[in-house]
Amino acid sequence: MASVERTITVSTPLSRVWPYLADFTTTEEWDPPTVSTTRTSGDGGVGTTYHNVSSFLGKETEADYTVVRREEESVLELEGEAGSVGLHDTITLTGTPEGGTEVTYHAEFHPSGAAKLAEPLLPPALKVLGDKVAASMAERLEQL
Repeated sequence: MASVERTITVSTPLSRVWPYLADFTTTEEWDPPTVSTTRTSGDGGVGTTYHNVSSFLGKETEADYTVVRREEESVLELEGEAGSVGLHDTITLTGTPEGGTEVTYHAEFHPSGAAKLAEPLLPPALKVLGDKVAASMAERLEQL
C-alpha cells in the first residue's frame, strides 16, 4: 500500500473550513489532479457517493467514492475504487488556539492485480502530489 499525508494550518476558522471540505465536490478547486467531482447520491453524510475524474501520472482515471465516516467539524472519510486501485481518503480537522484550522489529508492507494506492478513508482509521484495538494488546499482555504 502506498500513501501520502500532509498537514496544513490556516487562519480560516473551522466553522468555514469544515462545510467547504465536507463537500467533496470542492476537490475541483483544491486538488490539482482533479478534473471533476460530482455527487451522485446522498446529502453529504455517510453513504453519499461521488464520481471523480483525475489526471495522475499522465493518465486520466475515474473513481467512485463513498463517504464511510463523517464526524461534524472533525473527520470526513471516503473509500473508493479506480479500476484496480482501492482508495481510502481521510480528512481530519482541528481548531487551533488562534482560531484557525489544522487540516490533515491522508490518502491511501491499494493496487491489485496488474496495477501492483506500478506500485514501486508511486512513492516519488505521491510525494510531489502531496506537496502540490497541500499548497493548493492551503491557498484555497485561506481565501474562504
